[in-house]
Amino acid sequence: MSNITKGRELTFSILKYNPRDPESRPRFVEFKMYETTGMTLFIVLSKIREEMDADLSFDFVCRAGICGSCGMLVNGKPLLACRTLTADYPDGNIQIMPMPAFELIKDLSVNTGKWMDAMSMRVESWIHTNEVHDISALEDKVDPDIADETFELDRCIECGLCITSCGTALMRPDFIGPAGLNRVARFQIDPHDNRTNEDFYELVGDDDGIFGCMTLLACEDHCPKHLPLQQKIAYMRRKLVSVK
Repeated sequence: MSNITKGRELTFSILKYNPRDPESRPRFVEFKMYETTGMTLFIVLSKIREEMDADLSFDFVCRAGICGSCGMLVNGKPLLACRTLTADYPDGNIQIMPMPAFELIKDLSVNTGKWMDAMSMRVESWIHTNEVHDISALEDKVDPDIADETFELDRCIECGLCITSCGTALMRPDFIGPAGLNRVARFQIDPHDNRTNEDFYELVGDDDGIFGCMTLLACEDHCPKHLPLQQKIAYMRRKLVSVK
C-alpha cells in the first residue's frame, strides 16, 4: 500500500462566463482538490482544466511572474496565479474571478493587451526626436544613474494588476491608470526623448491623467515587480502642475 499522505482539501470557487455565448450566465463553479507541496494557482487551474473542466479559460505563458498573463482576482485581491501559493490561504477556501477594468474574453481570461495598446498610443509611447542617427555609430552616452532609473520603469510587465487595484480606473474607464503614468514618466526621464513638460501636459495633464490619481497606493501595493509607481506619479504631478 502507498504511504503517501494527502494534503488538506482545498475548495476553489471560480467564476465562469462566456460573454460571446447568449445562453451563458455568470456563475460560480466549485472545485475541490487536495493540496500538494508548493502548489500555485497556476497548477490548480491547469489540473482543473485537464481533469475536471476542459472548458475553463485562463491565460498563462511563462509561469515565472515575467509575462504578466495570469493576472486575476483571488479572494478579491489582484494577483498573478503563477506566483500565488495555496499555502497562503489557511482556511483552504479560494475564490477566483477575472480582473475588472478589462474586456472579458471568457471565464478568467481578459484582454489586457487591447487596453495596453490603446494606452501606448495615447501617451505616444516611443522616442520623440528630430535627430537622425547613424545606426553604424556608437550610441550616445547616458548617465548611468539616469539609465538605471529608465530601466527600472521599463520593468513593467503590463500585467494589469495596478489597473485592477486602482479605484479611479474602476470608476472612470478613460483614466490612463498607473501603467500609463509610469510609461509617461519613463519617457520624461529618458534623455533621448525631446518632449517638454508642456508636451506631456497635453497628453496627461487632466483628470483622466496625472491629476485624476487619488493616491490610494493600491497600485504600488499590488505591483508584482515592486515598481515605484506612487513615487513616479508624484514626480510627474510636480513636473506638470507648474506648466502654464
